[in-house]
Amino acid sequence: MQPAWLIEKDDGGAPHPLQGTVMPGSDVIMHVLAQEGTELIFGYSGGAILPTYDAVFRYNAETNESMPLIVPANEQGAGFMASGYARASGKVGVVMVTSGPGATNTVTPVRDCMADSIPIVVISGQVPTPAIGSDGFQEAPIANIMGAVAKHIFLVTDPEKLEATVRTAFEIARTGRPGPVVIDIPKDVQNWEGVFQGKGKLLIRGYRERIAEVADNVLTDEQCRPFFDAFEKSERPLIYAGGGVINGNAANEVRAFADQFKIPVVTTLMGIGTYDTTQERSLHMLGMHGTAFANYAVEDCDFLIAIGARFDDRVAAVPDKFAPRAKFIAHLDLDPSEIHKVKTVDWNYVGLLPLAMNNLVEYGVRTRKCNKDFRPWNEHVAKLKRTYAMNYDKQSALIQPYAVIEEINRYTNGQAIISTGVGQHQMWAAQYFDFRSPRLWLTSGSMGTMGFGLPAAIGAQLARPDLVVIDVDGDASIRMNLGELETVTTYRLPVKIVVLNNLGDGMVKQWQKLFFKGRLSASDKSLHKKDFVKAAQADGYEYAVRLEHCEDMRQVIQEFMNFSGPAFLEVMIDPDAGVYPMVGPGMSYDQMITGDYIPTRGLVEDDTQTDVDSSEMF
Repeated sequence: MQPAWLIEKDDGGAPHPLQGTVMPGSDVIMHVLAQEGTELIFGYSGGAILPTYDAVFRYNAETNESMPLIVPANEQGAGFMASGYARASGKVGVVMVTSGPGATNTVTPVRDCMADSIPIVVISGQVPTPAIGSDGFQEAPIANIMGAVAKHIFLVTDPEKLEATVRTAFEIARTGRPGPVVIDIPKDVQNWEGVFQGKGKLLIRGYRERIAEVADNVLTDEQCRPFFDAFEKSERPLIYAGGGVINGNAANEVRAFADQFKIPVVTTLMGIGTYDTTQERSLHMLGMHGTAFANYAVEDCDFLIAIGARFDDRVAAVPDKFAPRAKFIAHLDLDPSEIHKVKTVDWNYVGLLPLAMNNLVEYGVRTRKCNKDFRPWNEHVAKLKRTYAMNYDKQSALIQPYAVIEEINRYTNGQAIISTGVGQHQMWAAQYFDFRSPRLWLTSGSMGTMGFGLPAAIGAQLARPDLVVIDVDGDASIRMNLGELETVTTYRLPVKIVVLNNLGDGMVKQWQKLFFKGRLSASDKSLHKKDFVKAAQADGYEYAVRLEHCEDMRQVIQEFMNFSGPAFLEVMIDPDAGVYPMVGPGMSYDQMITGDYIPTRGLVEDDTQTDVDSSEMF
């Protein structure tokens, strides 16, 4: 009779060849990782995880390095590498760290993954079970700490449950709304010897029932009918696609829906890649730093279709004024908690997005619903794109960051993976790069974590060795995980790194200039001594160049892009270059600040006197 906490896999496949074999807990971990399709492990060793690191070594020795271990400079780097791997591949990233500081160094990547719904599994060592709570060497209460920031946390104190726990962690990480799962494994559990079952998971009935309820919720004709009744009355429909489309692998279906009914598309920062940005109906990104034409289209639409989006504060800072002319708002999402959370909608669906979009298309075609001609609306949108196009000072003697990205974009043609840190460079990259496919854009969205770009690019390059991977970073952001420069060369990865150097925290300075009367408190800091080129050369970069003059830009970028190995380019940009458009705190889209080179039709173009409450976020 099986234990009450164990359920069997119902795949009906052949038994695992090692089923019934007695082995250490550390080997059990490795064989479950292999069963779950783990291709790489990102991690840093230490005392409490040594038994499992030894198992990694032995497993790879026996399988011709089938599960390489990628060692970063810091455990935070390991977490972001796993995140970059997961974002670029759609698979679960795996992190393996030791107890205490090893585990606490992964708190930020775990929270970052939770905020952006990214599936990773973190395996952390822990002091032996009898020593838990004794404040032993390198002990930290990881279950308490991670429980607040992860999708789920397991502390394995019963070695008999180890195998099922690891397998269940992967299930939780990848199913439903994806997220990070942490398994804290005491050293004595790793050293324990027991029988490998080759199958079995924990009994998490409530979770599985909720997942099944969402997965089984298929759109019926009765549910489709009110959607299309409103759609038929619409003259100006607009799709608002968020990160849930990417995470839910629904981009192709959303594109098919948009193309079938000729609907323009705006995306959130995390939804970039949902719709090919080179297409005429793509309006790129909306929101605080979205394109002016995307935001004006939101202002003008009368039927808003939100897919995998959550009306967050970067998009709908003033919910009551978001899409003010929309007579009908539809919301499709995997997570029921997102429905009506920020903005009340007229129609909603909770379930699997690919199936839902297919069902809507099928119903609309079969019933001949909404054969309307949206050409006037699309002509209006095309005019918005022409009139309020992205623009900047093209006559400046200083290097403009927008021009740098435009030049690199000529080489990538929307088909490279772009990873970023957080700050102005992040927004410029989102605005000026093209993305033809999903999973080409990697950035820390909800958490906005500086230092994300370089390690995420490493993970992405390992996930997609067939693609060009570029980390577009800032001088302040890359400092956060600068040690990972060496990781790139150690593993001979052809990652290309661009540092847009404006000698400080550019985004903070922009806000201080606009809303704090130019008081540059701690943002124009004195960390200006770093010679990034020498640092890159010290870490083994054969191509490490600083670009300082406009007239050299085309030639240097050509050399940089054509270099076949790891390449590093520092660009000394205009220190006063800003991110525009910008929707300031408490402002609606018709109050958007567009700067000096993009026209505006709003109420104010520059509102530097706006009072900002101390509770306002970036």
